[in-house]
This record gives sequence, structure tokens and C-alpha cells, in this order.
Amino acid sequence: MRNTCATPSTEASAFAPLAGLRVVDFSHVIAGPFATFLLSRLGADVTKIENANGGDVMRRAGGSRDGFVALNAGKSSLALDLSSEDGRRRARELAASCHVFVDNLRPGVLERFGLGFEAVRERNPRVVYCSISGFGRGAKAWQKRPAYDHVVQAATGMAFMAGNEGDPPIKTGFPVIDSATGLLAAFAILAGVRESERTGRGMLLDISMAGAGMQLMYPMTCAALTHGTTPPRQGNQGYSGSPSADFFRTRDGWLAIGANTPRQLLALLEALGLAHLAKDPALFNPPLDGGALPAFVRSLDPAALKAALSAVLADADAAELEARLSASGVPASRLRDIAEFAAESMANGSLETVALQDGDTTVVSPGLGFRVRTGE
Repeated sequence: MRNTCATPSTEASAFAPLAGLRVVDFSHVIAGPFATFLLSRLGADVTKIENANGGDVMRRAGGSRDGFVALNAGKSSLALDLSSEDGRRRARELAASCHVFVDNLRPGVLERFGLGFEAVRERNPRVVYCSISGFGRGAKAWQKRPAYDHVVQAATGMAFMAGNEGDPPIKTGFPVIDSATGLLAAFAILAGVRESERTGRGMLLDISMAGAGMQLMYPMTCAALTHGTTPPRQGNQGYSGSPSADFFRTRDGWLAIGANTPRQLLALLEALGLAHLAKDPALFNPPLDGGALPAFVRSLDPAALKAALSAVLADADAAELEARLSASGVPASRLRDIAEFAAESMANGSLETVALQDGDTTVVSPGLGFRVRTGE
């Protein structure tokens, strides 16, 4: 038995709605472990089952234990050899007494060891069995396909969402599918536990990486399913389509501006000394009206409007303008890298962080990603 432990803040440790929930976790890498990490942070008792011959590959990923600790702190870890009768017996005992069973191994692997859904449910009728795979058990032509994050981004069309028309496909620069699958699985497990309590019956939750990707692209997914349409690629421009919602180069970096509505654009033009453009008939007819009903800005000549904004912003200071625009009600942010934002958010208290410890390895994590305030 190898133990990992979390050292949460006082507020986080007091919030344990899943206390008493027993989870057996046959998952590895990111998606499944992230789901069970979230359950653990909510108070669940998670036992992570690892292959006795090496364990989770994340223990060695990147040359450090940081990634493994970030995803698995707070769980107990048990090394089992399922090729041995003793290993299978111990696994069946855990499966028979747990509330939740999580599997994201290759489809069919646990079935070969008598640990598939039907076998576990026979011993544990109320079990919530969460199966995580690339494309789901219901997709007969796809169900046995192996998958990784970037492969699913490619398969679902996500790689053709970023960039501009004519660009090659662009992968999102972090494992967005893996993380979203973990979030979706945790959400489904919570619903499954509630349903099991309500009905007294167990169930199979069939979670797929592809399904998580389609949820992330939800409005576009609905349009594709309903009308067979694919949205045009629009680079860094906001999905509102407003020409004043984009990334703009400044003197010392980049600034994202979200002037989506007439009121926001009027404030932006005022701040940039371009207020006269609001009444330019070549750009707006009728003129921009800040008192009109909220709507996304459209221009008769969006390229000319964007060029006028870009010309002034090119000589602006990104940090100064970020503060000034935000104060005037215009969403704006200087483009930061993740380390910059992490340092700022820790300093100003916008994120609740928790130190996760495993032996000599300590990782600082944003934990659940939300704050909890009780009525006390």
C-alpha cells in the first residue's frame, strides 16, 4: 500500500459532502484520476488501484512526480497484480463493498479479469460503475478504438475550430479533452450516486472523451446535429462576431478586448479618443446608441473599424489600458502566460489553493476551482 495525502485549507477540509462514499479507482493518466481527485477533495474515500508492475505512468511523466501528485493526492494507492488469483480476489472484494467503481483502462481489460460492469453489479447491485473511454461503449464502430487527447480533438472537429480559415488544424495547447472528461465523469458520478440512493439500483455510466469534447463545443454541436453545419473559423475574434471583440497588439504586448455591445463599444471608443467613429455613416447606420437594447455590435465595414482600433492600440500600454477599460465597463485583459496569472491569482486571493503532498513532493493546486461559504 502506498499512501498519498492532501493538506487542504481549513475551508476546503470542512466541506466534505461525499464523506463516507467509497470509490474504487481503476483509472490512470489524467481523465479518470482527475474525476476521482475531485471526488476525494469533496470527502470521498478513494482507493486507487495500480498495476503492480510499474503503476500509473504519471508517476514518471515529465521526469518528476508533480503531475501524479496533482491528480492523485488524497487517495490511498494499492498495487495489485490482476494476473494473480490473489490480486483478482482482493480487487473483487473492494468492488463488492464500494459505492463507486471507476474504469478508464482500455475497453475490455477489466472484463477479462471478472471486473466488468455485469460482474461487479452481480456482487454489488447498487454500484455506480463509471466507464471512461475514447468514444463510448455505444458507438459500435468506434468503441474499441484507443484514444488520446489530441486524437479526440482531431476526431470531433475541435482542431478545426481554432485559427483562421485556411490555416492547418490547430490543437488546443493543453489536454482540454482529458480535463473535460474528468469533470464530466465527476458530474455524472454525483448524479449516479444520487440516483442509486433514490432507487436502490446501480448503473453503468458510459463516459467518453468524444462526448466531453462535444459538450465543450455545445452550441456548435447542436448546430451540427440539427443542420449539419460547421462554423467558420474566426481566429482570436470573440464568438459574438463583433469586430471590437478580438486580440489587439499593443506597444508592450497583446490586449484582449470584449466590446460586444453598443454601450461597451461606445466606452471603448471614448477611452481611445475615437468617439467620432460612433457616428461615422461608413461604419454605423444608424449611429451607435448606448441606450438601445443589448445586442452584439455589427459594423458596415468591420475591417475598417478594426483597423482604426488597431492603429490607436498599437501605441497603448496594455496593463494601463486593461485597468482603464475594465473600470469603464469594457471587458479587457492583458495576455498573460499561465505562470503570470497563477502568481497574480494567488497574490490577490481570486483562487483558493491547496498544498498536495506525497512524500517529498509538494504541488500547489487550485483544488475544486470554486469557493464554499457556509452559513456559520
